[in-house]
Amino acid sequence: MRTFKLILAYDGTDFAGWQRQPGPRTLQGVFEEVLGRVTGAPVTVEASGRTDAGVHALGQVVSFSSETRLEPAVLERALNAELPDEMLVRKLVEAPAGFHARFDAIGKRYRYALQDGPQRNPFGRRYAWHCRHRLDAAAMHEAAQLLLGKHDFRSFETQWPNRETSVRTITDILVARRAGQGGDPFGPFSAGLHVEVAADGFLYNMVRAIVGTLVEVGRGAREMAWVAEVLAAQDRKAAGQTAPPEGLFLLHVDYPPEQTAATRNSQA
Repeated sequence: MRTFKLILAYDGTDFAGWQRQPGPRTLQGVFEEVLGRVTGAPVTVEASGRTDAGVHALGQVVSFSSETRLEPAVLERALNAELPDEMLVRKLVEAPAGFHARFDAIGKRYRYALQDGPQRNPFGRRYAWHCRHRLDAAAMHEAAQLLLGKHDFRSFETQWPNRETSVRTITDILVARRAGQGGDPFGPFSAGLHVEVAADGFLYNMVRAIVGTLVEVGRGAREMAWVAEVLAAQDRKAAGQTAPPEGLFLLHVDYPPEQTAATRNSQA
């Protein structure tokens, strides 16, 4: 039995999330069906995390075991030839026996895309949250720094208690405004903001709750210091709304150095 590791990109708009379930079209269900067809035997895959309905990924990591004799490059091409247009295997390699995409992960980085201003972008609606107010990116960034470090992020977790502990460590968080491309106000990546968060792990809807909270600061409804008060409250009701799923992207997943040598470059 051989173990494989791959980096998967997908548009999650038309899927009921990652996790396989009876009835709805899911990313795991579709991927396993194609993988089983390509390898000639049923295969169960493990992802680094279960993204929600409508959430996207540029660097989802997936692991699986198979007795296939296909070489990784051949298997990668075969999968991409069969997968729907919303999914792409960016890189597939053979991994050490026992590698597990979820249990071996030591960190993740997410990006959330916002488009702000009175005029909504009809072409970006699947990939960004439109906020009618012009947002103060500098204030949002400064407020976000209050979340750096190891804290109990219970205020940013939907359906607490959802995990054994809600303590996590945010290693990097930033808010930056991106410029439009070529003066085109309706380009899919036109002017707006990105919120990026890197941590050793994430709670259910944690990034989306952080973004919803920072938007309150960005539109001037709350002072920057309020974010620290939300963190200390350890109460989800104290924070802002949960931002909608379409703006969220899983950028990449971190693993110990010995497990990332073959794939780190493709996640950069």
